[in-house]
Amino acid sequence: MNSTASARILVSLATYNERENLAALTSEIQKAVPSADLLVIDDNSPDGTGKLADELAEANPRLHVIHRPGKLGLGTAILAAMQYAMDHDYDLLVNMDADFSHHPRYLPAVLAGMADHDVTIGSRYIPGGGSENWPLSRRMMSRSINLLVSFLMSIPASDCSGAYRCYRISKLREVPLERIRSRGYSFQQEVLYRCRKAGCKIGETPIIFENRRAGKSKVNLAEAVRSLAMILRIGIPAFFGLD
Repeated sequence: MNSTASARILVSLATYNERENLAALTSEIQKAVPSADLLVIDDNSPDGTGKLADELAEANPRLHVIHRPGKLGLGTAILAAMQYAMDHDYDLLVNMDADFSHHPRYLPAVLAGMADHDVTIGSRYIPGGGSENWPLSRRMMSRSINLLVSFLMSIPASDCSGAYRCYRISKLREVPLERIRSRGYSFQQEVLYRCRKAGCKIGETPIIFENRRAGKSKVNLAEAVRSLAMILRIGIPAFFGLD
């Protein structure tokens, strides 16, 4: 694989009501990876996140902003980032949550993993990884979903639901992104499955997942149920080789 030293890197952040985190997070990202460009994809946040992103972009030529008309789902935001990275000829795309649960200090390790992988996951579930300030119920649900996905979709990873990831754009071009049906949190599992099917080599590096610094979580029971239903809808045919 090619070295990442001279790679064109894009770090994407999907935002909805993340005004309290955005300025500090973008600053920390650029400290960790000074050569990276940043892309904020804002879903018309009522708290003014999009306006703040524009103000930051005016002062920072490495920061770009996409405004969307409303809350269209995390999966579609990541797909938009993937398309932007392909359209602008980046080599690597890193996706992060915008609430500091994915700390920028792990970016160098995530990028280093791309020396011999096509997708590198910032993983909570390998030695050295973990979660802080997460209730037991959330940890048990996350573990169970990951075991289910790994079993049904034959994904060689321990953390299939983590959103802290780097993708090699040249391989991403070979993934049939148009086939992805997930729009919410099940997107993370489905896109990893599509990458595996396209021959991507998947690796993991440990991170500590930290509960958000400010704002409210977007996870709710209805979205969790929809995501589980989509995982089963994709995973059962995958298990029997019907997809």
